[in-house]
Amino acid sequence: MIIDDTLCAIVTGGASGLGEATARALAAKGAKVALFDMNSEGAEQVAADIGGVACIVDVTDEASVDAGFAKARAAHGQERLLVNCAGIAPVGKLVRRDRETGEISHYPVAAFRKAMDINVVGTFQCMAKSAAGMMTLDPVGEHGERGCIVNTASVAAEDGQIGQVAYAASKAGVKGMTLPVARDLMSEGIRVNAILPGIFHTPMLAELPEKAQAALAQAVPFPKRLGDPAEYASLVCFMAETGYFNGECVRLDGAIRMPPK
Repeated sequence: MIIDDTLCAIVTGGASGLGEATARALAAKGAKVALFDMNSEGAEQVAADIGGVACIVDVTDEASVDAGFAKARAAHGQERLLVNCAGIAPVGKLVRRDRETGEISHYPVAAFRKAMDINVVGTFQCMAKSAAGMMTLDPVGEHGERGCIVNTASVAAEDGQIGQVAYAASKAGVKGMTLPVARDLMSEGIRVNAILPGIFHTPMLAELPEKAQAALAQAVPFPKRLGDPAEYASLVCFMAETGYFNGECVRLDGAIRMPPK
């Protein structure tokens, strides 16, 4: 797949963090980019910066997702590239004991369901609707490629820490979908891959005190720093441009292996 001004792309979670970096990188190569995000102000600003289109989308709501795809395709045409970056990172142990009262409580089922709805169902929903659209396209190139999907999992899918039961389970779900969906779509010329980012300097992490950020950076074997969202975006572009890249889940983490806590 060539990333140029003939390529239409959709990036979910494109208003900030990894999604924003990806949208900017794709646009810098000439692609027409549509952003799916709940943050209307952020999405509109990024879209204005890159000459893209902002679609206010709740990835858990099918009607909202349908409307987002309709708007993006009306503006740019059928996408050949989908990058799923929308997600949340909830924290909470399965059960906990209050140190003062001794009272025992468990992680709220509703909160667990929300993590699964956004991170897994949202990713699935966007994949399914995008792939259905890609199947209407004429195949291109020697091997008849129609499109490419890149999903965002996390190193937590493999190294889930204490307090990450909901997050790790949801990201393991994203990782687990990669190979079967790549196999589902192989006869249609659509490739599917996933990236498992480590500790990246995103707006969510930037809210931590600088001392905490420095400690996280020192935990990375090499290089001893936080990941740059531009590095994530670079890997997305490489996956899209490299036709033999399919059915893979790739860690991007500076060789870190997360400890229990």
